[in-house]
Amino acid sequence: MLSKPLLTLHEVSALLKMKESTVRAWIRDGDLRAIKMGRDWRVSEDDLEAFLHSHANRPPEDAD
Repeated sequence: MLSKPLLTLHEVSALLKMKESTVRAWIRDGDLRAIKMGRDWRVSEDDLEAFLHSHANRPPEDAD
């Protein structure tokens, strides 16, 4: 069973305050990992976090 629900493109774009077309382009270009379900795409929260971390301008600071 999934530990976290999958996000729709609308939900991803709302979270990031980006256009859905931008999110679709990231998926099309292979930058953002997504799952095709019928005619729609879904993105896991883990994949979205990995995408954001990979596009950050510096690594996250240690919590120590």
